[in-house]
Amino acid sequence: MTPPGTLYVVATPIGNLEDITLRALRILRECAVIAAEDTRTARKLLERHGIATPCVSCHEHSGGKRLEEILGHLRGGRSVAVVSEAGTPGISDPGEPLVRAAAAAGIPVVPVPGAVAFVTALSASGLPTERIAFEGFLPSRAAERRARLDLLVREGRTLAFYESPHRLAGMLADLAAALGPDRPACVARELTKIHEEFDRGTLGELAARWGTRDPRGEFTVLVAGAVESAKLLELDLEALG
Repeated sequence: MTPPGTLYVVATPIGNLEDITLRALRILRECAVIAAEDTRTARKLLERHGIATPCVSCHEHSGGKRLEEILGHLRGGRSVAVVSEAGTPGISDPGEPLVRAAAAAGIPVVPVPGAVAFVTALSASGLPTERIAFEGFLPSRAAERRARLDLLVREGRTLAFYESPHRLAGMLADLAAALGPDRPACVARELTKIHEEFDRGTLGELAARWGTRDPRGEFTVLVAGAVESAKLLELDLEALG
């Protein structure tokens, strides 16, 4: 009986195409197939590094037939690399079902680590890094979004969110209303790209600033936890006094 191939969960750059590991490039060359959330983005990266491995699409609209096709490769002894549009597959993207199905089928799943947008943002945010709660995208419906934020009011860990440009201003206003306008926060835009930007301040200040701008690009929003917020305010007051 042919042993199964390996599913490699390969992290790719979140912006700058140079931000990819030597190991990731080797795996992408050696695999039989690359399952990509966006084949256009994947091919751009592969062409940059001279990799000719065939790509197939694997996203939330692919359906069970494509999933079974990829599992068929793996069961037949062929290794597959799964890549997201940017960053690490399975982190707030459609890679999770494939990983879950492969693991359930007894197929080896091997992570090939690299960039994660919220970790990259956190490292340069100036906010506490010891404990963090990743919330991904907040619900688009107002009632569901408020309910989620109500659960986070007393959360002591630094909060991390992803948000789309057209919803950013409203999201910051909702955060300020739910968590308090004085909560320290950071908006990170276009990480690792030419127009990378870190905007630091309180939620109230950030909501006011971004409410008058035309947001463009990809955004990560970080907010100090409830306990840490109080500590940071105390340190600021001590510095002033």
